[in-house]
Amino acid sequence: MLRVLSRLVRGWGIPLVVFCLQASLSAQEAATATAAPVTAAAADSLSTLQQQAIQDGKSPLAWWGTDPGVYVGWSNHSNRLIPVYTFGTGNVPAGIGLNLQDYIDSNSAYRSAEKLRMIYGYVPESTVNSDATWMDQTNIEDLQLAAVMTGRKYVFLVVFDGMDWQTTQAAAIWNRGDTTYTSGRGDGTHFQQYTAGGTSQFGYMVTSPHNTGTKVSADAQTLENPGGTLRGGYDSRLAGSVPWAVPADMGYLISEPKDGNIKHAYTDSASSATSMTAGIKTYNAAINVDATGAPVATVAHLVQEAGWRVGVVSSVPVSHATPAAAYAHNVTRNDYQDLTRDLIGLPSVQHPEHPLPGVDLLIGGGFGKTLGEENGIKNQGSNFVVGNMYLTAADLQASQVEHGGRYVTAVRTSGRAGAELLEEATTQAIDGNHRLLGFFGVGEYDGHLPFQTADGHGPAAPGKSGTAETYTPADISENPTLAQMTTSALRYLGRNERPFWLMVECGDVDWANHDNNIDNSVGAVNSGDDAVRVITSWVEQHSNWEESVLIVTADHGHLMNLADPGLLANAAKSSRKPADASAPQE
Repeated sequence: MLRVLSRLVRGWGIPLVVFCLQASLSAQEAATATAAPVTAAAADSLSTLQQQAIQDGKSPLAWWGTDPGVYVGWSNHSNRLIPVYTFGTGNVPAGIGLNLQDYIDSNSAYRSAEKLRMIYGYVPESTVNSDATWMDQTNIEDLQLAAVMTGRKYVFLVVFDGMDWQTTQAAAIWNRGDTTYTSGRGDGTHFQQYTAGGTSQFGYMVTSPHNTGTKVSADAQTLENPGGTLRGGYDSRLAGSVPWAVPADMGYLISEPKDGNIKHAYTDSASSATSMTAGIKTYNAAINVDATGAPVATVAHLVQEAGWRVGVVSSVPVSHATPAAAYAHNVTRNDYQDLTRDLIGLPSVQHPEHPLPGVDLLIGGGFGKTLGEENGIKNQGSNFVVGNMYLTAADLQASQVEHGGRYVTAVRTSGRAGAELLEEATTQAIDGNHRLLGFFGVGEYDGHLPFQTADGHGPAAPGKSGTAETYTPADISENPTLAQMTTSALRYLGRNERPFWLMVECGDVDWANHDNNIDNSVGAVNSGDDAVRVITSWVEQHSNWEESVLIVTADHGHLMNLADPGLLANAAKSSRKPADASAPQE
């Protein structure tokens, strides 16, 4: 309903948020928060199990894919239902779009062919289900718009890229050292246990895209074959009616169903992030353009027009699919340099004459990753500039205050502690009323931040390639953590009595799951959980759950399956876990 209203109002040429927003402003200060204390033992049992699994090709602990006898059997995404945790929504009545009950159970769009046609533009085969309890990914945008229209001042969207229910369960078991649950919301992480004063809710959603197989031109910004080769949808008879169900046909989740069953496309991160920020179904690889290639406004665009600050934080490169989808427009997620230009308000291939305003704050990775001309042009189009894959030297300079730009920049610097450098830039941006750009990462590994392992300190175990990422002391010290980035973002955005919208992406989960690395996967969930704890602490200290809304979810799933949860729990007991994991957080 809200998404339909937003499209109608935008069609009148009136920004939806300006049309609806009545926000009272109060002075706020950003908070710092520390992660839960941890204890460590000598052995790192999960790392050992991961190494053994790669060596043997199978494991009693888990497997990735459809064959329990093959540990590395599938390393891409899946069509699993994805958990949704909301905070600050259970304290409002259903019917205005801010309570999760407006989208789940009897209100599920998947019970209605008419509603599905509005979402997909068609009615996917074998997708209408009169007993559906699940929501759709586009409802994440509905929740954010409802928060804005009902007067909330602070809206947080935290995306654990690639974290399905099974990934969350594995992390929770590791944290508690106990097989604590086999269904439902679960416990063992802060975002599962935290109740937000009784306002937290839990649901799950379909992430399937409009289609996959659409071919595009980065230079022309056009589609060659709108509609692609395989449509989206969700057949619960094959996939399961809850995220923790064992599918009747595991192959269906990866578009490989048996016995001639209907296939449905599984999403990539670009399409799924676009669903959450722009409220539309689109093709895989699209960044805030619809299935025909037309640009669509995001929540960040709308609230920015209404005077809100907007910020984006990620543990992976700043213009990877999820952070890019907060704000940029492009027919392909691979056009990284142009996506960054949209994010920081410079002319791009989509907006050559009238650049987007740019976000107020952008902090993430990408530093040190370079490409030569041949590979760059192939992926990014003819305007690719040799050098950094994500942010060109010229664009970085043009963005800087000292060169006439609008951003105070914190760029990874040899010999400088990353957290300290970012904090100094944050102070400078606040004092000078400038914008803030942070650019960090490890270039050898595509510019992402150093991965956190399950035990919190490594060394990392090898993934499907048989090798593990290794980091120098400088890689660790010269990069802030995701939690530290989030702390700086809140200090910057939460000043001067203005509302703000913030996306935080924990992209490490996706990279770990692509690598079939359960050690890194658990560590990545906990790294993101630390960032969630920073946000909930800030709300408790500087706001409340009457004026703030937090959504914690993922963009899609993978296909990791736990064979022996007890083995994982025992490994945790012999290694390390958060000292406070046994007690729910209030």
